[in-house]
Amino acid sequence: MDVNDLNLFVRIAQLGSISSAARDLGLTPAGASARLAALEKKLGARLLHRTTRQATLTEDGLAFLPHAENVVIAAESARAALGREQAAPRGTLRLAAPASFARMHIVPGLPDFCRKYPDLALDLRISDSVVDLVEGAFDVAVRYAELSDSSFVARRLAPDKRMLVASPAYIDRCGRPKTPDDLAEHACLVVGTLDLWTFEGKGGERIERRITPSLRINDGGAVCDAACSGLGIALMATWCAEQELRSGALVPALPEYPLISTQTLWALYPSSRELAPKVRVFVDWLVNRFGPQPYWDRGLDTILDSSL
Repeated sequence: MDVNDLNLFVRIAQLGSISSAARDLGLTPAGASARLAALEKKLGARLLHRTTRQATLTEDGLAFLPHAENVVIAAESARAALGREQAAPRGTLRLAAPASFARMHIVPGLPDFCRKYPDLALDLRISDSVVDLVEGAFDVAVRYAELSDSSFVARRLAPDKRMLVASPAYIDRCGRPKTPDDLAEHACLVVGTLDLWTFEGKGGERIERRITPSLRINDGGAVCDAACSGLGIALMATWCAEQELRSGALVPALPEYPLISTQTLWALYPSSRELAPKVRVFVDWLVNRFGPQPYWDRGLDTILDSSL
């Protein structure tokens, strides 16, 4: 049996779609279907139930999958042992990332990455909507929350620190809130559905306040711009508001009550015993670029302390 045919079958099983697997491997859907049919004929067994949108494993397919995976992994390991696969990963890496974060912190670093791996093409899709990694045939996704689906691996990239910010003009005009309860008297700006703000009280207690926003926008960068223009107080990720905080365009709005946030930046990718070299080098690059203390947080404690 051709290892490439086995790899095609494994990829279809992972993605649940012949067309998605074909796109991922640089094949036409018709060509992928023909190769799959030839593999089934050689085996004398039907491996997949096919519909116009999905491909699901038959009982024989379920039994055959781990053996096919073992052969594909062994072939990848053999290529990697030669050193060429590790040194120069090839092909196309499909990446999904939140729009504002990608523009601010991924795209600016890509010249460095592309110089290191000139034979690897990138297909970057940016959206603040949660994309379906399987349906979109993505190799890696950057997310703010860990995925519960065990078919994916979540690797921690960096902490996602949050704080309340406002422009100096807004503070001069409306005053600075002294407690979370005072926020009810202020104009508050909300990113998407993040209208439950959780604070640490002075005694260490947890304080939750549901915010009624005066402005809600589904893009963090746009909310940051609105805060800079004096429209109100915003809960912002430090990666989004870092430059404005350093320049003084934004200042901490409620520094005595730090926000409690469990948000973390993660890289998600399909689970397998042998990670594809193109995925490995990109995720390693993200980890080295951001963690453990991301560059956007360095020195911000001084700004926060000066506002107390």
